[in-house]
Amino acid sequence: MEKPTAEEIEKLYQKLKKDAQASGYYLNPDETFTKELIEGLLINEKRYGYQACPCRLAYEQKEKDLDIICPCDYRDPDLGDYDACYCGLYVSEKIVKNQKTLKSIPDRRPAEPVKVSGEKAQVQFSESLPFPVWRCKVCGYLCARGNPPEKCPICKVDKDRFEKYF
Repeated sequence: MEKPTAEEIEKLYQKLKKDAQASGYYLNPDETFTKELIEGLLINEKRYGYQACPCRLAYEQKEKDLDIICPCDYRDPDLGDYDACYCGLYVSEKIVKNQKTLKSIPDRRPAEPVKVSGEKAQVQFSESLPFPVWRCKVCGYLCARGNPPEKCPICKVDKDRFEKYF
């Protein structure tokens, strides 16, 4: 497999940096480290057809790997608890401002893929809604409409990262 070019890495780096800043997130300030992670994302995209987290083993099936497509479903909880996501691509403002140091964190991903049904116990409530409610599994964005949006307006992930909430 051909390695990504420096141009491809730089292009994705600039896109991720811009998207992160627009959404209130921070990329790891260690540019060399960050670009190595981005190279891994690009390699996985060429290998699997999607940007699976380069620090986790992929099942090589998009349906099973939706939770680890960058930005992964675990990014926000990891940022809240550890000031960085599992691979260290996204970090908190404290890390950026050198108020905290980046440390290794545990992986939240379950050993087996978990299929979330999206059906909640609030069936009576959901029947009274004119539209289903969709939830972005990455950032938690909620919207009530016939179908999930093509892209999450908050974190920019594709519609396949939404679940029917109720």
